[in-house]
Amino acid sequence: MATAGYIGGGQGSLELDDAVFGESFHGPLVHQAVRAELAARRRGTQSTKSRGEVHMTGAKAWRQKGTGRARVGALSAPQRTGGGVAFAPKPRSYTFKVNRKARRRALRAALTMHAERGSIAAVDASKFDSPSTKAAATALGSLEGDGSVLVVLADGEESCVKSFRNISYVTVLHADDVGVADVIGAARLVISEAALARLSERAVAA
Repeated sequence: MATAGYIGGGQGSLELDDAVFGESFHGPLVHQAVRAELAARRRGTQSTKSRGEVHMTGAKAWRQKGTGRARVGALSAPQRTGGGVAFAPKPRSYTFKVNRKARRRALRAALTMHAERGSIAAVDASKFDSPSTKAAATALGSLEGDGSVLVVLADGEESCVKSFRNISYVTVLHADDVGVADVIGAARLVISEAALARLSERAVAA
């Protein structure tokens, strides 16, 4: 069974359940889950006017013959300044479905990746009686590797949240809000014991 050591000089280590952190990596499945999550975050509110919606006369710009110029129709044509947009984007939903079993397997695969490369560590949230960004930065100083850090916490750990959230390279999320895209996109993962229990429950739920 893999373990995650505590940052900031904490004693002991956090055991990582093989049922969650023993999943073989499945690239296409993880890719599908990440695409679905990122697509669901898109608001889909973009909207431009087609040539039928622009406020413009429907008359010909000039007569068909006798001017020596090329014939032309409505001024609302897409190629003219002030005309409508060709194939104008309209509000739409980008979401698409990924089965629950597939999402859970993708989450387990992403977590396993961190466990295998040793980029996961534990944090003792009880040590943060009051918010302290300095203490959080000091604790992260003992974390191996470089790059972004995802800190996963649970209910009742607000002081810990406030301690880590102001550090530029750190993203703090509740265990219920963590997705495959968040886990796979972070270079390092820091998690509390309560958050690990909740995340494990989500990853193996029937």
